[in-house]
Amino acid sequence: MGKNNFRTLIIFTICLGVFPIFIQSDYFLSIMIFIGINAIAAMGLSLLMGYAGQISLGHAAFFGIGAYCSSVLTVKFGFSIFAAFICGVFLSVVMAVAIAVPTLKLKGHYLAVATLGFGEIIYIIFNELLDITGGPSGFSGIPHITFFGHAVEGGIKYFYLVWAIAILLLIFSLNVIYSRIGRALRAVHGSHVATEAMGVNVSWLKVQVFILSAVYASIGGSLYAHFVTFISPPTFSLFASILLLIMVVIGGSNIWGALLGAGILTILPQYLTAFKDFDILVYGVILMAILLFMPEGLLNGLTSLVKWLREKR
Repeated sequence: MGKNNFRTLIIFTICLGVFPIFIQSDYFLSIMIFIGINAIAAMGLSLLMGYAGQISLGHAAFFGIGAYCSSVLTVKFGFSIFAAFICGVFLSVVMAVAIAVPTLKLKGHYLAVATLGFGEIIYIIFNELLDITGGPSGFSGIPHITFFGHAVEGGIKYFYLVWAIAILLLIFSLNVIYSRIGRALRAVHGSHVATEAMGVNVSWLKVQVFILSAVYASIGGSLYAHFVTFISPPTFSLFASILLLIMVVIGGSNIWGALLGAGILTILPQYLTAFKDFDILVYGVILMAILLFMPEGLLNGLTSLVKWLREKR
């Protein structure tokens, strides 16, 4: 993992641990919960994009599969929430394999279009399966997560649950990145041909990281469903996939950048409501400014800025 990452992780975890002590507003706790959920999905996508160099425009589909599978199984079939979570992850893995094997042979915008098509197919299924998903009207009555008969509801309890899972996945991601597999992923990003020449099974590696990113999205979707207790297809539309992609790109296409991007793009719309009808315009201008002046992402841009200021001193 590296000393710097370990030190940053400890500080980050401590800050999260004391956050509810100083900020007891349910509104801010809810925002932090949504940041945690988005961060989980964005971390998975960053492994696929930032390290393997594969673009996906259909990751909201896996987010939705986790949400709907967990919700339907608990409400209509009486599954325990843990079993429903596992089923959502398993279904996402099956769908990821079915999509990854044929599509990951593609490159660049061809791969992006293929995953976009997959996302749209899943979105249509959510809309059309009225008896199962509720269709456009949505699916309600989703129970809160329970541990040993105690419901995890309310801001503080769910905050700690979401961020505990996010931290565990963050630790796992950092270990993957600095492992032999992580080095192979970075090599694939650099040169597909050179990596194959070194004896790496590039196709299987791409399938593995795609599956892993789908699992992250599925977990995030399940956590989302049991927090809001109501889901509908628009939450898992193409716009949601693009938003996840922007989180990764804005942050800097790495794990810590995914956390930063998820935080900014979750908080930003909450404060742009002051601009009323111009909020979307301001939102777009901010994103364009970040991409123009920090093309490598906010995290890398801020790191470079700090180094430049130190040198000036």
